[in-house]
Amino acid sequence: MNKLFAFMSVMVLAVLAMIAPDVFAEGGEAVVEAGQAIVTAGSDGGLGKLGLAIGAGLGIGIAAGIAGLGQGRATAAALSGIARNPGAASKIQTPMIIGLALIESLVIYALAITFLLQSKI
Repeated sequence: MNKLFAFMSVMVLAVLAMIAPDVFAEGGEAVVEAGQAIVTAGSDGGLGKLGLAIGAGLGIGIAAGIAGLGQGRATAAALSGIARNPGAASKIQTPMIIGLALIESLVIYALAITFLLQSKI
């Protein structure tokens, strides 16, 4: 566990080191010519777009991964219950399917949010 924590810490620091030059970069200077303001640098919003892209990718990945774990545990518990008491299969199967559908709906919501974030990139 400590090795995993150390690895993730190093990865977070590496990502921050790549982003840091953009954070501390000098802002754009406005040049006024004939009543019009022309921004020369720093107006692309690259750091914000990078954050949206990382958030969209991590969001759907984490949502799908945790939902997969939840669906696996729910299915295993239901099958274990059916194996112990085959007569209760009809009473176990329906709530299990409803639960799996609700878990999957959360992943679909995460997918919709990911699409909304990507449309802003």
